[in-house]
Amino acid sequence: MEEADEGGRVKKLLAFCNFSYLPCNGPVALLLLRVWLGLSMLVLHGWPKAQLFGDGARNFPDPLGIGGQASHALAVFGEAVCSVLLVLGILTRFSAMAGIVTMGVAFFMQKKGMLSGTASGELAYVYLACYVVVFVGGPGRFSLDQRLGGGKGGRS
Repeated sequence: MEEADEGGRVKKLLAFCNFSYLPCNGPVALLLLRVWLGLSMLVLHGWPKAQLFGDGARNFPDPLGIGGQASHALAVFGEAVCSVLLVLGILTRFSAMAGIVTMGVAFFMQKKGMLSGTASGELAYVYLACYVVVFVGGPGRFSLDQRLGGGKGGRS
């Protein structure tokens, strides 16, 4: 009898620790990820780069060999313009792909794929992973893509 009570307590403890009493909600999770990722990228990286547009971009790194100003313009597009689109859920997969390319260049070319040390690309790596999840997950139910009929690829 005690063994059955003990097993029931363990199951209850596991259920509690696994938060199984909370409903799973994929569309809300995609919304939170899109908005959190988009706002973080915009505020912390895109907007500061956009403010340097023009003369301030002369010393911008040129990992693609297309010139510092062209590289800067592409980074502003990927980090500022596409971040706004991502937050709104417009052209979500296109915006996520732009983020994947931008963070891929930052991580693999600029940071040489390093995940530790003084010139670590860890942040670019984490952003890259988030963009891949958004690309795979699609816009979700709570997006303008879905409302306008462009988000049919996502099933959530």
